[in-house]
Order: sequence, then structure tokens, then C-alpha cells
Amino acid sequence: MNNKIEDFKTDKLNNTKFVHPVKLTYKQNGIKKAWEAVKSFDSVAVLLYHEEENAFLLVKQFRAPVYLNDESKLCTYELCAGIIDKEKPLNVIVKEEINEECGYEVPLEDIEKITSFYTNVGVSGACQSLYFASINESMKVHDGGGINDEQIETMFLPIEEFKEFIYDESKAKTPGLMFSFFWFVDNKLKK
Repeated sequence: MNNKIEDFKTDKLNNTKFVHPVKLTYKQNGIKKAWEAVKSFDSVAVLLYHEEENAFLLVKQFRAPVYLNDESKLCTYELCAGIIDKEKPLNVIVKEEINEECGYEVPLEDIEKITSFYTNVGVSGACQSLYFASINESMKVHDGGGINDEQIETMFLPIEEFKEFIYDESKAKTPGLMFSFFWFVDNKLKK
């Protein structure tokens, strides 16, 4: 991914759209405590297995918060994902994200729920629902890349390279992505 990042700076937020900084105060076992947190949207993510390629289809994109903490990471490697910002069934949101980000039209009945878990528990505690779908070239409807001003690239990761990829610290990736690979090995490869 060819990213050129210029004029990177941070500012305090007042009127936010996606995340809302808050100060939490409470008593725990009679002791007063305070915590700074971010109220954010829950999300969905989907592990896509491409049948003809025998590979996972991942997305790559620039993530400013990762760059804020490590300027050597110009892109992250992720599952196809999106926030839950509309009143629709989660599998419908997954289907829309697969189309928008990756360019595949997957039937709803082929989208399988894996599990849900909480991410970034010390800051936002948002819930992510994880899904799986197999794809093939007959489902491809466009090149993907996201909508509006998203700049998303897709990449194939051959199945036999997933372990090396997980432990390659030069690549920024999410725990959900790594977990989903092991779920795939336990639930799809062993069958």
C-alpha cells in the first residue's frame, strides 16, 4: 500500500461523530474510582475464504490511531468489517460490508456467525460480532475498495502462510483476525 502521510497532528475533540470521550466515575467495593473511556459503535467483521485461491481475502488500509502510536505502520491488515450504525440484522450489515469493501455479493444464507467478543476493553469496550463466508469468483461484482472516501485495498493470504503472517510483527493486525484463522483451522480444515 503506497501511503504518503503528511501534516499529521492531533487536536482535542468536541463534537464527535463516531467516538465520544467520557469520564466514568464509580465506586468499586467502596472505593471511589475514575476512568477515561470512549463510547463507540459496536461492529461486525467477517473472515472471507476464497475457494479458488485457497486463501483468505483480507483488507489493508491506513488507520490513523495505529499510525499515531507507531509511524512505521502505514497500513493495517484486517478482516472485512464495519460499524453497526444502522437498524439492520447483523448478517445484512456483514453482507453490505463484503460488497462495499471487497466487491463480492454473498448470499445471506452463506454468512455464518462464529462468535462475539469485546475489543479494546480498557478504552471503548465495544462488542464485535465475528462471521465467516466462503467466496469465489462467480460472486465478484466489482473491485471493492470501500465507499465515499475510504481507501481500502484487498489482498489474498494463502492458507499455508497464515501462521507466519500472524507472528510477523512488522504487520499491524487485529486480534480478531488472528483468532479467526485458528477458528478456520479448527472448524473448516479439519472437516
